[in-house]
Amino acid sequence: MKVWTIANQKGGVGKTTTVASLAGALVKRGQKVLMIDTDPHASLGYYLGIDSEEIPSSLYDIFLSHKTLTLESVEKHIVPTSIDGLDIIPASMALATLDRALGHQEGVGLVLRNVTSLLADKYDVAIIDCPPILGVLMVNALAASQHIVIPVQTEFLAIKGLERMVKTMGLMGRSKKTTYSFTILPTMFDRRTKASPIALQSLEEKYPDTLWPDVIPVDTKFRDASLAHVPASHYSPSSRGMKAYNRLLDFLLAKEFKHVKIG
Repeated sequence: MKVWTIANQKGGVGKTTTVASLAGALVKRGQKVLMIDTDPHASLGYYLGIDSEEIPSSLYDIFLSHKTLTLESVEKHIVPTSIDGLDIIPASMALATLDRALGHQEGVGLVLRNVTSLLADKYDVAIIDCPPILGVLMVNALAASQHIVIPVQTEFLAIKGLERMVKTMGLMGRSKKTTYSFTILPTMFDRRTKASPIALQSLEEKYPDTLWPDVIPVDTKFRDASLAHVPASHYSPSSRGMKAYNRLLDFLLAKEFKHVKIG
């Protein structure tokens, strides 16, 4: 099973849209996909019509029982979506208390790695949606991942957020004596503005080896898809935004990723 993490320490850059779009595109290609929502705001679940306040359990419950996880216990927390072949381990607001409740317990940083290992024969791909905050949840997501996609809105403040994310991965990599494989994904590109082309040029200059050589354009179909509670792949598969995500998926599936030493 492939495990990808979608992460950035800045909010509003398209992380949840990227998770839903890639997951939907994979399902369209006959893959069985698990999404794992680690954001206490539970935006991914709401995107797909799942109310975190109404479900009986969530990822938080998996963390509470992390010392005794089995395949059967993990499967109890998986929720099917309205799309065949697309499942989710949903988030809940309780995840916001995780650092305080469990942050210093031994092994808590590897819970998601253990979860994806247990489910390795059940799914083709797992995609993890991250909160925009460095804490035990992001640490878990990075530790479990084979490749990280960092969505970056093509505007100045988002690029500053990217710099923090890359620095964080460098610091974590040195402390854990590892390196991370990642792709920077330019999102919300609008060529009608001055800001987007300038920001894209800056990304090309600063991150030539890790920048995806394309963009995800501004597309209102993403918003419409979230209102319909389905991925854009199923709501508007021929939209320009979804075509871009399919090109990204081709890239992710074909590329032989190399771990990049940062700093």
